[in-house]
Amino acid sequence: MKTGFFAVAALAAAVGACTGSKPVAWDEAAIENARVQMGMQIDTVESLAGEFHNPTTINPDGSVHYCEVTDWRSGFFPGAVWYLYELTGDTALVPYARKYTEAVAEAQHLKWHHDVGFMVGSSFGNGLRLTGDSAYADAMVEAARSLSTRFRPNAGIIQSWDVDPGSEREAKGWTCPVIIDNMMNLELLFEATRLSGDSSFHKLAVSHADRTLKEHFRPDGSCFHVIDYDSISGDVAHRHTAQGCAHSSAWARGQAWAIYGFTVAYRYTGNPDYLQRAVGTFEFMKAHPHMPADKVPYWDMDAPGIPDEPRDASAAAVIASALYEMSGCPVGDDKATAYREYADSIMQSLSSPEYTAAPGENGRFLLKHSVTSKPAGVEIDVPLNYADYYYLEALKRRRDSASI
Repeated sequence: MKTGFFAVAALAAAVGACTGSKPVAWDEAAIENARVQMGMQIDTVESLAGEFHNPTTINPDGSVHYCEVTDWRSGFFPGAVWYLYELTGDTALVPYARKYTEAVAEAQHLKWHHDVGFMVGSSFGNGLRLTGDSAYADAMVEAARSLSTRFRPNAGIIQSWDVDPGSEREAKGWTCPVIIDNMMNLELLFEATRLSGDSSFHKLAVSHADRTLKEHFRPDGSCFHVIDYDSISGDVAHRHTAQGCAHSSAWARGQAWAIYGFTVAYRYTGNPDYLQRAVGTFEFMKAHPHMPADKVPYWDMDAPGIPDEPRDASAAAVIASALYEMSGCPVGDDKATAYREYADSIMQSLSSPEYTAAPGENGRFLLKHSVTSKPAGVEIDVPLNYADYYYLEALKRRRDSASI
């Protein structure tokens, strides 16, 4: 099936260029570029036979990698289509957003890692917000039940990863690892309480956030990637990294998850300690001597090869999205303005040709230059679907905040 999104958008852009109208604002141009590039991505997905091909990144040979439903990134492309619909108002996108969301429905039952919040929240959560479909609410609550099975009462946290016998995690001595990324899954639990009236989900989220607040952060405001808890006593056994360059380093996307995650926790609880934590970690990143002028961080702010280390556009997009929300929190007028301006600077950088791909290039993903794990040699300086997702979310939040 051909959607024709690319042809229509390209024609519209060409007509606009020929009319001699005033220059298009950077954010409007970014949305139009997303319409073109994602239209091409949808066209490609629809042309592939068989089950839903879920675009995630590019392989070393330049081909597009399509992930399975159990991959933690499986909800981001469906979620990005929802955001594109919201940004453009193009109702022709809705059937595709629904189709791709419902294709990852199996994720709501996943219990063997913690990322069901990413997977179901970005897809079904946005679909619910935009359509009110009660079946999507049911999926959110079921996913929260699945995530709740990973709660470990002795430590008061949700375990991120299983530790299988003979695995690398076991070799590191881990028994109950929790990564800072897990703060991003708490929104699912908060939403499940709102949707179902069952306060147990909210209580688990608060317990996890409180323990993370206590254990994950250093005096300078940065966070560790992995805290491993003793599975019996609940005490901290290790403070490590998995994707940063060192246990003591500031892995950029980890800092982004902390900023965003604690901003969300504040939204649902009103706990000022959570907002203060988000602010403190952002201020650490903002003041870091290795933060580049374009505000797109290196994959790790302490990587030894700076300034020749890869950037991480995904971390930048997550921070920008969080900052637009933070600017509406009680941080004071001066900080609110400063946070919005900083987010605008990030987004203008990401919307430039340095980071935004030309139509048809970059595997038809929006953003270039992200990193999954340099220590593991996995997906270095590539597009990532979650970078695109948070970029579109940031564009949406910027527009919403401007209308208040």
